[in-house]
Amino acid sequence: MKSLISSLLAVLAVGLSAPAWAAQPLLTPAELSGIRQNPDVRVIDIRSPKEYAAGHIPGAVSAPYGKWRGPADDPGKLPPEDKLVALVRSLGLDTNTHAVVVSSGANSTDFGGSARVYWTLKYLGLTNLSILNGGLKAWAGAGLAEDRNVPSVASTQYVAHLDQSLIATTQQVAAQVNNQQTRLIDARPRKFYLGDAKAPTALVPGTIKGAVNLENDKWFKPGTSIFVDPEKARQIAAAELAHPAQETISFCNTGHWAATDWFALSEVVGVKNVRLYPASLAEWTHDSALPMQNVPSRGKQILMKLKGLVS
Repeated sequence: MKSLISSLLAVLAVGLSAPAWAAQPLLTPAELSGIRQNPDVRVIDIRSPKEYAAGHIPGAVSAPYGKWRGPADDPGKLPPEDKLVALVRSLGLDTNTHAVVVSSGANSTDFGGSARVYWTLKYLGLTNLSILNGGLKAWAGAGLAEDRNVPSVASTQYVAHLDQSLIATTQQVAAQVNNQQTRLIDARPRKFYLGDAKAPTALVPGTIKGAVNLENDKWFKPGTSIFVDPEKARQIAAAELAHPAQETISFCNTGHWAATDWFALSEVVGVKNVRLYPASLAEWTHDSALPMQNVPSRGKQILMKLKGLVS
């Protein structure tokens, strides 16, 4: 009887410590305003330190986007696990924390930073996550308060539980190139997919063999960083991805735009088995043996370089 009572008390304690709501992947400014003062909510501002210092959502902690990225020559690569865990702990995040990621809201590309941080936190084992739809721009547009106070948060002893189902390595992507049951999605603007432009981090223009193009900006209300409603997102997915697949892998140049496609399909639309290839073409193109398509001729690449379309 004593052991039964102890077990019941333990379950009750967990229930009391857990947030009383289920986190939605996207929050409006009004929704965030309604919960932000709850002690289980942690607002994570990923803008630059200068932007944060100029004004932020009250109670938000600063964690600039660069801290979540790899080295300059391979920025899509995840930082070492110990550094990511130390960052998570310093932000006061733990299993029961509802983490809300906030970017500037400047444009659809800016949203990719929020999506990449959200994905990283989920990969580390945190699941109670949201993104502020429209970022700080939407918050300010709603007339909600900002301040310059830097909150003091207690560090945690969070232990990562890596969710390997969310990530794809170069070797894993290469193994799926000719698999008709795996859908490879290039999240970059069309000109990159077609090989008419190249990012500095990629050695070769073009895309991974067999990939389809789902431009990351399709998920937003035109000219904004406001993500469309779930029904509209489902319509976009149905129109862009007509053929079913058992698995989807999203990539871009450095895993930034790709994080938006991953977030849209996995978290909003509810597609199963969606993975992110964080290193993306910045790593893929450094191995000449890996298959590509839409690669322009050497002469065209020289002409593109002269026009400043590649570097």
